[in-house]
Amino acid sequence: MTQITVELNDHSYPILVQPGALELAATHLEKFANNRRLFVLSDENVGPQILPKLEQAFDGSGIELVVRSLPAGEASKSWRQLELVTDWLLSEGVERSDTLVALGGGVIGDLTGFAASIVKRGCGFAQIPTSLLAQVDSSVGGKTAINSAAGKNLIGHFYQPRFVLIDPLVLNSLPDRELRAGYAEVVKYGLINDANFFAWCKANSSKLLRRDPEALSEAITHSVRAKALIVAEDEKELSGRRALLNLGHTFGHALEAETGFSNKLVHGEAVAAGMALAFAYSVRRDHCDAADAERVAAHLKSVGLPYNLSTASVQASGKRLVGHMMHDKKMSGGTLPFLLANGIGKSFLAQDVDLEDVAAFLDETD
Repeated sequence: MTQITVELNDHSYPILVQPGALELAATHLEKFANNRRLFVLSDENVGPQILPKLEQAFDGSGIELVVRSLPAGEASKSWRQLELVTDWLLSEGVERSDTLVALGGGVIGDLTGFAASIVKRGCGFAQIPTSLLAQVDSSVGGKTAINSAAGKNLIGHFYQPRFVLIDPLVLNSLPDRELRAGYAEVVKYGLINDANFFAWCKANSSKLLRRDPEALSEAITHSVRAKALIVAEDEKELSGRRALLNLGHTFGHALEAETGFSNKLVHGEAVAAGMALAFAYSVRRDHCDAADAERVAAHLKSVGLPYNLSTASVQASGKRLVGHMMHDKKMSGGTLPFLLANGIGKSFLAQDVDLEDVAAFLDETD
């Protein structure tokens, strides 16, 4: 068992990483069950597999689990589902002292956190992430959001959970594709500022993707620690430090927008392709050796992740993809900062990127 604290002064919170932790959920969450109840949100994929185990953990606890299931997929991060969830909470008599529990991947975590932040002007919420991507990234840091017609995650704000419970064993039921997609966010921590961790990923990726418990636990713990440190330094992305976590996301979100935020290209796959594109573009700007960009692309390819436009099944023009980027929430004063790299483990925020040059680069790449 490993406990990591996200240090945020009066709203610091613990993250527990423990194989088998789901079986002990009642013990860990009891102190958050005011009125002896918890409001649990899940989806149609996760619920049938994981919810019975959570309910079993609460048998005999005297705590009621009030459950709502949402449609699975990115489409649930919408105004409509937010309205339905908040109306349901109010109809169930939710109080400010109650806690919402997100049992699912990043979509459920984002929607639950946003709902918790606005209903009754703020309830508590906790996370039980059930995908690798959510365990190493979206459940940590307090970003909550829904999507809009203009783009991904454009409606939301920062609202920290009270507790995050991570059980690597729940990943045994995760589809292989989703596990690979989550791995993209794991390897990201090596590419940002830890070349040694990238080397660890290359050496252990096959074990991790075979769901080796030790490899999974080590990857999750390392990733959560890395993110917790960055979030503690820059909770609301004001200093630029937290922006490092967006490596691959500016390109990736444009790819997701082009594919309609659909299962044609899931988030982790888009981030993988986006990271490879960020390194390739860094080579174009003479920031990075071509050999490093090739190593990144080769590793992503070796684990079955997209590493360019064609493997991401995107055929749009550079101008069209840059058009998607113009809706990025990081746009300021007509410019868009990009996460680029001086090499593996040496990412930096570039404020002087010419979007016409980005469009030309995308037209010239595969």
